[in-house]
This record gives sequence, structure tokens and C-alpha cells, in this order.
Amino acid sequence: MAMASPKIRRSLSEIPSQILATISSITSLLQIINPQHPNHPLNPNPSILNHFSPHLNPHFVIRVIQNQQNPYHALFFFNWASNPNSNPNNYSHSHFSYIAITDLLLSRNLFSLATELLESSNKLSDFMVGKLIKAHGDLGHIRWALHLFHRVKTRSSCRCLFSYNTILGVLVRADQVDLAEKYFDQMTSEGTVKPDVSTCTVMIKAFCKTGRIEKAQKLFDEMPSTPNLHTYNTMVSGMCKKGLMDTALKLVERMKETHDCLPDTVTYTTLIDGYCKIKDLKEAKKLFDEMVTRNLDPNELTYNALINGFCVCGDIDAAKRMMTKMRLNGLKDTITTHTSLLKGYCIAGKSNEAFKHFKNLIARGIKPDSKCYEVLVNEFCKLGYPNDAIGLLREMNGHGIRPHAYSFNKVLKVLVELGHVDRAVYILSQMMKMGCRPNFLSYSVVICGLVRAKGRMKVVEGVAKEMVENGFDLDGMMYGCLMEGYRDDGNEEMVKRVCQEMVDKGFAMNMKGFSVV
Repeated sequence: MAMASPKIRRSLSEIPSQILATISSITSLLQIINPQHPNHPLNPNPSILNHFSPHLNPHFVIRVIQNQQNPYHALFFFNWASNPNSNPNNYSHSHFSYIAITDLLLSRNLFSLATELLESSNKLSDFMVGKLIKAHGDLGHIRWALHLFHRVKTRSSCRCLFSYNTILGVLVRADQVDLAEKYFDQMTSEGTVKPDVSTCTVMIKAFCKTGRIEKAQKLFDEMPSTPNLHTYNTMVSGMCKKGLMDTALKLVERMKETHDCLPDTVTYTTLIDGYCKIKDLKEAKKLFDEMVTRNLDPNELTYNALINGFCVCGDIDAAKRMMTKMRLNGLKDTITTHTSLLKGYCIAGKSNEAFKHFKNLIARGIKPDSKCYEVLVNEFCKLGYPNDAIGLLREMNGHGIRPHAYSFNKVLKVLVELGHVDRAVYILSQMMKMGCRPNFLSYSVVICGLVRAKGRMKVVEGVAKEMVENGFDLDGMMYGCLMEGYRDDGNEEMVKRVCQEMVDKGFAMNMKGFSVV
């Protein structure tokens, strides 16, 4: 018998043993069926399930579907259950039965099967299409999500509120806020469906995401329906990210006056994190205490926000005390917690303590992530130890963690500053092999470093050629740098050629550039 997930096992444990035994028997029979080839000669006749017909009801069917690891087995059972020949009790699938099978198919990315099933059953409703839109959106299939939306919009004569809300959410999560705003404007101008609290909340999130707090506030104030807790928390989050802590606090005070939208753990955690980011630890701690007084349990994010706040201010002892409190309250410290501590040690000038703490993490079996490594790479660069930083970057790649260009650029910069330009050129050439694509700044740092080293223009030409081949065009500063290098080499012909190319591409030349020419 296929093993069910922990969640399903818990739900099944609440079912009477006789029904559980029946579900188990059905699941065992399904294992000998090849549902992807139902007409295969070795397949038993589906009628072997017929003696289970008396058990058919929506709740039972949903439980059988949820108990299947193989989605094709679930679909085979679903189709059998809806066959009148095997169903003397005139059972018919409920709306929730369709949701169960659709959710299972979508969870395995079987989009075509789910769509075909819903179409053949005439169940391709606004709600169901919304599920398909979200599933495609979660995988980044934005064009398919939009295609489905336009399809349901045409079929339903624009009466598709659920699909509207879903496509807006997909677009906002994909950072296509301008497109989301166009669809929102279209929705309000057509007037066929009215924006509800979910519509407004996702657009408030969109405006906050792009820093347009005034527009988010206007929509919040003019909402046609009463804001819910999620709406308030979205607005508070947007204000905190902009550093508008007084405004956010006033909104939370307003929440306290309501009965349906009292501040919750998310609200307080957002405020605490906001105050920590502006280094107002007094207010952050005050809110933490108030939260506990209101019988709200701080979660891992709450503690990590405070721990990071103390670390950013260099108060490692306070951060450690908060971590101890976190553990005593049954929450486990994570790599995020320890990354904050590493950062705190570095800010406090205790680099050796940071390196020691990192080694202890490894010894305890805690796996560092990219942010954790980057703190130490930055510290090694700050101390002028690029080789140690490079060693960490290689270690990251060895563990399957992709370093960011930001970290490599730090290394390239310190190599150039120390006069190790050849080493910088080599590391730049190895970045792709170490799991990171160079960006514009990577090339800029090395090229300018080579120019300052003098007499290296042949190498500069090679790096610049590679830069262009990788899709990065030279900017005005880079052209100026090249002109300076050729001038120092006494190559007047190349100075003029670079100058002409710079002008042809529309870059203005400053006084320094004219002096080079």
C-alpha cells in the first residue's frame, strides 16, 4: 500500500476503522492497475471495484483520492466512481470531490489532465480556473496563466472575480506590478464584477511592493468592503518597509479599536522588525513585551527580528540572551539566527569570534546558506584576506550553494586594491565554474584595476571582449577608463578610436575625457 503524507495520515486516523479498511482495500487493488494504459491486456477489469459501490459518497471518495500517491490511480478511481454502470446508488461527484481530484492533479503538475477532466464534466468554473491559474503562476508560467484568465473571462462574460483576484496575485508575486495594475483598472472600469477585500489587498501589496505607499493608503481608505486582518497587515508591512514607523503604529492602534481585526503575531512581528531596522531597539522591545501581555506567542520570525536588531547594533550579549529565551519557549534557532550573530560579531569588531562561531555551526551539523557564507566572505575582504574569501566561495560551490556576484565583486575589489590584478583576472574567468555569472560591476572592477596597473591593455582588451560577448555593453565610465589606459600606453590611435566609438554611442565626454584626447 502506498504511504500517505503525514497530514493525510492524521486525517485518516480520525476515520472509523471499517472505512479505513475499505479505503486500504481499494488502494491495494488500484496498485495492480496501470491507469495510464487502462486498455492494457494485463490490466484487470475495472469491475473489480464494483463491490465497493455501496460505500460511495462524497466524503468517502475524497478520502480515497487523498490516500493515493499515484495521481493516475486517483483519477482512475474518480472516473470509475462516476460511471453509472458501477454505481447502483446513483452517486454523483460533489463540488468538493472535483476540488480534491483537481488539487491532486495540479500538485503533480498534470495541468492538461486537470483541464480535460474539468472541461469534459462542464466544471471549468471561475473558481476552478482560478486554481489552474495559480498552479501555473506558482511555476512561473505567466503566459499560460494569462491565457487561462482570458479564456474564462470570455466564457463568463467577465463575471470571474475569483480568476481576477488569482491573476492579480500571480502577477504581483512575479513582480509584474504594472501589468497587474492594468488588469485592476480594467476590472474597475468594466464594472461587471466589483473588487472585493481580496482584490484590494493584493493591489495594496502591489503598491507597497513598488514603494507607492500613498497610492496603497488611498486604496485602503477607499475600499468598498471592510478591510480584514490580512489587509491591515499588508498595509502595516508596506509602511514599515518605507520606514514610516509612526504611521504604521497609528494604524495598529486603529486595529486595536476593531473587534474583527485585532493585531496578531504577524502584526507585532512586522512592527518589531521595522523598528529593529531603524535601530530603535527600545521601541522594538516595548512592542515585544506588549505582544506577550496580549497573550500573543512570538514566533521564530519575531525572535530573529529582535536578534538581528541587537546584532546590527553590535549588542551580541543581548542577542544571545534573546536566543536563549527563544529556545526556552520551545523554538529552534535557525541558520537565520546564527547569520545575524555572525554579522553582529563582525560589526562589533570580533572577527575571530565570528570565525569560531561559524566552525561550531559546521561541527553541530547546521548547514550554512548563501547569506551566512556571504557575511564571512565580506569580513575576510574587509580584513584584506581575499584568499580566505575565495576558499569560502569554493566551499559554497562544493556544497551546491550558488554564490552571488556581490560576494565575488568584493573579492575582485580587494584583489585589485592589493595590486593582485592577475589573480583578479583569473578569479573573474573562474566565476562561471564556481556557480556565479559575472555582472557589469565584476568586469568594471577588473578592467579599471588593469588600467591603473598600467601596461596591461592587451589583457584589458580580452576582458572587455568577454564582457561584451556576455551581454554587457560598455558605459561612459568604462570608455573613459579605456581611453586613459591607451593614453598611458602612448597609443594615440586607439585613444581616438575609443573616443569616436564613445561619441557614436551617444555618451557625453567629461573634461577628463577631453584631456585624454
